[in-house]
Amino acid sequence: MSGNNSVNGTATNTEITSPFLKSLVQQIRAQDSYGFYRSWSDELILKPFVVTKQKKREISVEGEVDPATISRINAFFRAVAASIEKETGLISNVVVDLGHEGFGWALVFSGRLLLAVKTLRDAHRYGFDSLEKLAEEGENFVKKGVDLANHFPEVGNI
Repeated sequence: MSGNNSVNGTATNTEITSPFLKSLVQQIRAQDSYGFYRSWSDELILKPFVVTKQKKREISVEGEVDPATISRINAFFRAVAASIEKETGLISNVVVDLGHEGFGWALVFSGRLLLAVKTLRDAHRYGFDSLEKLAEEGENFVKKGVDLANHFPEVGNI
C-alpha cells in the first residue's frame, strides 16, 4: 500500500460525515479480528463500495459471487440494522440469502417486524456510483426502518 493511503491512486481526503457511513465503517472494523484495516482511513475502507457503471459492465455475472462482495453486502445491511437499533432501541438482526448465481434478498428485522427488505439481483456487481449514493441509500433504509419501528413498536418487541 502506498504512503498516501489510497486504492489505485484515487484517494481524496474527504471527511466522512454521514452517520450511516460512520456506522458502516464501524461494522467493517468490528469484523476485522486480525486488525487488517487498523491503519486504513475510513474513505479507503469504503472505497470497494464505489463501483462505477463502467466497472460494473466489466464484472462478469458468471460463476460464484466473490466472498468480498458478499461481505460488503452483509456489512451494508448490518450497518442499516445497527443504525435502526441505535435510533429505536429495538434489537435488529440481518438475514442475507444469496444464491450462487447472484440473486437473493436481504432482510433487516426486529422481533416479528420486517424493517427493511432488498431484493438482490446481479450481486456480482453490487456497489454504488459514489459515497454520496451509498450514504443516501443506507440512510433511506434506516429512515424507513425507523418509521416502521416507531409505527409498530409492539411488533418489534415480540
